Amino acid sequence: MSHEHNHNTEAIGDKRLIAAIGVNAALTLAQIVGGILSGSLSLIADALHNLSDAASLVIALIARKIGRRPPDAFKTFGYRRSETIAALINLVTLIIVGLYLIYEAIGRLFSPQPIEGWTVVVVAGIALVVDIVTAFLTYTMSKNSMNIKAAFLHNVSDALASVGVVIAGTLILLYGWYWADTVLTLMIAGYVLWQGFSMLPKTIHLLMEGAPEGVSVADIINVMEQVNDVEGVHHVHVWEIAEHTIALEAHVVIKKASLPGIERVKTDLKRVLHEQFKISHSTLEMELDGSVCLDTKQTDNHCSEA
Repeated sequence: MSHEHNHNTEAIGDKRLIAAIGVNAALTLAQIVGGILSGSLSLIADALHNLSDAASLVIALIARKIGRRPPDAFKTFGYRRSETIAALINLVTLIIVGLYLIYEAIGRLFSPQPIEGWTVVVVAGIALVVDIVTAFLTYTMSKNSMNIKAAFLHNVSDALASVGVVIAGTLILLYGWYWADTVLTLMIAGYVLWQGFSMLPKTIHLLMEGAPEGVSVADIINVMEQVNDVEGVHHVHVWEIAEHTIALEAHVVIKKASLPGIERVKTDLKRVLHEQFKISHSTLEMELDGSVCLDTKQTDNHCSEA
């Protein structure tokens, strides 16, 4: 029953992503046409930003489908890290878009062009409605997924950018301040770059198998050494296999004990690691007296892993 519920939830999530992709693609096309007809660079800038959001939703959808594939002989940990790779692609694309917008805005400073204010206001108003709808479609899923959360935040930023474009169009209509369009383009580009560069380190950190955010190796060792019959812990490695899935490897020095006692220590360690650090996959090598290991079949000079 639980598996069926999870399957239905994923199917609903996919449908929401497809709907969000559809409305964003239509909006992007409308913004580009509107930007060309009106001569507004900020409208085209908002369209490119929106296009990157639509692309990120496509990538997230593909990554979700790939990530559901079970582990196999080729990918023994499964395919869930595909969502992290998707996030990296999305962020790099976002940064490229931001740099391109700055290039275009600087060029517009040296060769200003007339802009049709009403077209800018109307298209940006439509964009604002679509951004709100897309944010609504992705809000629930954003709570448990880094990629979907990034897409959700992108849509919120798009809504703010659309508000800015409406303001720029209004200033052009009322005062003829065409420079407001260029200034807004630079602001949108700056925000896009800030967003991309601020999220990029976390994504690379995960791909580099760095320690999960908020997890200290020193704290892990300290907690493990509090377990009965544990004398010391060393060679600790902790990383995220995928988002929300933490793994650990460690050598554990224990007091001389019977085989049932060793299994008890392993069970206690795995329970503590899961309860306090959310570590769901742990490999523990048990050592005696800090120099020899114990195997489940022999009691001399062999190692046991769990």
